[in-house]
Amino acid sequence: SDLQKQEERGELLQPLIFVLLVLCSVLLYFKVSLMDPGFVKPEEEVKEGEDKGQGVVIPQIPGDIKLRRCGYCLVKQPMRAKHCQLCQHCVRRYDHHCPWLENCVGERNHPLFILYLSVQLVVLLWGGQVAWSGLYFEQSREWLQHNIFLLVSFLLIFIFTIVVLLLLVSHLYLISCNTTTWEFMSHHRISYLQHSELENPFDQGIILNLWRFFC
Repeated sequence: SDLQKQEERGELLQPLIFVLLVLCSVLLYFKVSLMDPGFVKPEEEVKEGEDKGQGVVIPQIPGDIKLRRCGYCLVKQPMRAKHCQLCQHCVRRYDHHCPWLENCVGERNHPLFILYLSVQLVVLLWGGQVAWSGLYFEQSREWLQHNIFLLVSFLLIFIFTIVVLLLLVSHLYLISCNTTTWEFMSHHRISYLQHSELENPFDQGIILNLWRFFC
């Protein structure tokens, strides 16, 4: 049959890989969206004395900075945590609240969020290439009627590709500096950054920052 001939020629391998990538992207979306991003629970409050031990790892942070108690959920926040009013929880190593995921991106799901963006970018680039390869340009009304779907699909894929690419690049840059989106945007309002001698006291070099984040 034609299907067997296509299989023998290896023509079914690429569509299969594409479908698997799409499936992987969907599964990653639900995983990142539904998982606990690192909520601070009352029974897991960090004692003030234990938190000062972070000064051993990061000596540039003044030891007299006390942990603040969240005014919303009343838990004692670990350093780099922030309360998300949409999730109604304090999140460890808070990065941002993603409206597309309807969940925060924090300590636990941030690496998976980066993986999701990477897989999504590959799917979009692949889909854009397929849409572009199906287009042949002619200056006629009939051509536009027959190719309007492919043309609109390519334009939408192009826009989404730019958005995902910018998101991925910006997050990889922040990760390489060992900072978060919240810390980058609100540096002047965060006490442990205001009183630090260095602009970014958590930065330990690009290689070590990436290693600690992903591994």
